[in-house]
Amino acid sequence: MSRNSLRRALIVGALGLSLGGGVLLPSSASAQFGGIVYDPTNYAQNVLTAARSLQQINNQIQQIQNQATSLINEAKNLASLPTSTIAALQSQVQRTQQLLGQAQRIAYDVQDIQNAFTARYKGTALSGGAAQMVANADERWKDSVGAFEDALRVQAGVVGNIEGARSAINTLVGASQSAQGALQAAQAGNQLLALQAQQLADLTAALTAQARAQTLDAARSAATEAEGRERFRRFRKAN
Repeated sequence: MSRNSLRRALIVGALGLSLGGGVLLPSSASAQFGGIVYDPTNYAQNVLTAARSLQQINNQIQQIQNQATSLINEAKNLASLPTSTIAALQSQVQRTQQLLGQAQRIAYDVQDIQNAFTARYKGTALSGGAAQMVANADERWKDSVGAFEDALRVQAGVVGNIEGARSAINTLVGASQSAQGALQAAQAGNQLLALQAQQLADLTAALTAQARAQTLDAARSAATEAEGRERFRRFRKAN
């Protein structure tokens, strides 16, 4: 058979199949392109699996970010306040204590006060000889003058601490407002309370020094009155 006869036979056979049995189609949804089989169902499943995996990865990343944020916040809450005024406050308290410790003649000591009053303010101190009375009166006057001088020095020291207190307040308020965590805020609050305690200590010292001076002056007046009565008694007795 010649080449042309074979070609005609193949064309007739193809037409016969087309007219008699219809066009043949693949039985499944798969298709083959260049030797590669494409399955839409498997492709959709693979895409869905990849999307789920990506979502899981995103969730894990978010969890890690949340944990990192939590750790940062915990670190801030545990961070110490970089500013401290405690040393300055302690120095101010020590200065006030030193001024009180420099009290002249009658110090802030129970036994010292008892001895001074026994020697100059009561009992036989008011009924001795004339020379002794004059000497005791002079000592009582020195007690009063010294006490008033001490009170003025303590008051001056307290006034001098005001500038330090103002500076400490500004520093601590600024530190409290910029605190990064609970610990820093609490430490700033504690230092403000310490400042308040220091100011109360200064106020107590000033009031105590003033009261000491007033008390000694009142004691001097009482002793002078008692001594005057003794002198008058003696004068009447002599006449």
